[in-house]
Amino acid sequence: MKSHTSMLRLSGYLAGTAAAATLVSCGAAKAPESRPNVIYIMADDLGYADITPYGQQLIETPNIERLAAQGMLLTQCYAGCTVSAPSRASLMTGLHTGHTYVRGNYEIDPEGQCPMPAGTYTLGTLFSNAGYVTGAFGKWGLGYPGSESVPSKVGFDRFYGYNCQRMAHTYYPDHLWDDDRRVDFPENVDPGRQTYSQDIIHAEVLDFIHENAEAGRPFFAYLAYTLPHAELCLPHDEVYQHYVEKFKDAPADAKPWMTNGDYGTSEHPMASFAAMVSRLDRYVGEVMALLEKEGIADNTLIVFTSDNGPHREGGANPDFFHSYGPLRGCKRDMYEGGIRVPFIVSYPGHIAEGTKSDQIMAFWDIMPTFAELIGSSDTITTDGISMLPSWTGGRQEQHPYLYWEFHELGGRQAVRMGDWKGIRLNVGNDRTSFELYNLADDIHEERNVAAENPDITARINEIMDTARTPSELFNFGRAVQK
Repeated sequence: MKSHTSMLRLSGYLAGTAAAATLVSCGAAKAPESRPNVIYIMADDLGYADITPYGQQLIETPNIERLAAQGMLLTQCYAGCTVSAPSRASLMTGLHTGHTYVRGNYEIDPEGQCPMPAGTYTLGTLFSNAGYVTGAFGKWGLGYPGSESVPSKVGFDRFYGYNCQRMAHTYYPDHLWDDDRRVDFPENVDPGRQTYSQDIIHAEVLDFIHENAEAGRPFFAYLAYTLPHAELCLPHDEVYQHYVEKFKDAPADAKPWMTNGDYGTSEHPMASFAAMVSRLDRYVGEVMALLEKEGIADNTLIVFTSDNGPHREGGANPDFFHSYGPLRGCKRDMYEGGIRVPFIVSYPGHIAEGTKSDQIMAFWDIMPTFAELIGSSDTITTDGISMLPSWTGGRQEQHPYLYWEFHELGGRQAVRMGDWKGIRLNVGNDRTSFELYNLADDIHEERNVAAENPDITARINEIMDTARTPSELFNFGRAVQK
């Protein structure tokens, strides 16, 4: 076990015009009576209302529904960003996208994405330093093979899955990574489609849980399944056939196995998407069943969420499934549908069963929340605040605002400040515009009220100007002022 010498320090990032996250002393963290295992399950491109606890009517997710029934459902949780890499970077580092090093999907050839700097402190580091066994499974997307930010170099004892998020666009890959070792699947090359990645990744997840439960070791498992990201592809099993029959009269906007950009599409895209969500639900149920079998369910905190809003790629149709629920927008939007995500947390005996919370939170809150949960004594730089009080019935500190930036489609920024939501479009060019919405009475963001609220507009624009630090890699396409 690694030693700890520093006090826990967390930043609520309360100074409205601060340019960087600060360190705020909260005193020595109180160690919990028993260290819980932590499982963080993150779907890929799953919309706010793609699962039944959030109102889904066409797709069956009984296990996720059961998870919600035994814990808390949050209605106002936000992802780190509206696309994968920056959202995952925000989660891993406890920083919003104005402060993370990785702020966009920056691709590296032939395999990988922009790496985080050497020595980046992550959730893996947090748990490893506290004596936990740490594992990451599924989609990484925060470096390239051999880089300084492969999982093994940023706090994770075990990794199995896709190093590169671009490679994760196929569910029958020619290789995955087992820690730092490449594992080839020649059976997935012509004629291919024999070994389904999600099933073998999930098998590694179950082995990891079983081995550590048997050994009595506390563990942190980050389960980054790629379901239901495009391509819309999975084994044609009984669940798939169930949805083929169910949606036989549904509209289809894809031809059989037609290539749509980087994505191969299914001859039955509606059935494929629904079956992928139900397959993810089955994985969740198997994790829950294993925890019960191993006798550790009562000492395990489980989170279920998504990395951003629903996609329209590879034949997917979020309009058909009403994937965004009452929200506006999808993946790559800064509207609520692009960044507000489902978030369910269960911790028997600590989080009341069947509860619902409207607490506003974001991915960068997870780092300080887990630090408090496990009694970490590390010094942490974060834009987040611990959400543990709101989960367990305590008095909760509130964010003065939340901030996001996005570096595609001309550059976009967003700020949530109380009920107010501000969005800047075309940040990187001379067509910049600003929109303001009051989410309390306009959750669908239909009425731009910027002109009627000049003081609020000015305040949010000020936050957008000052809440970020410059980045040479991600600056909305503009040159960095030095």
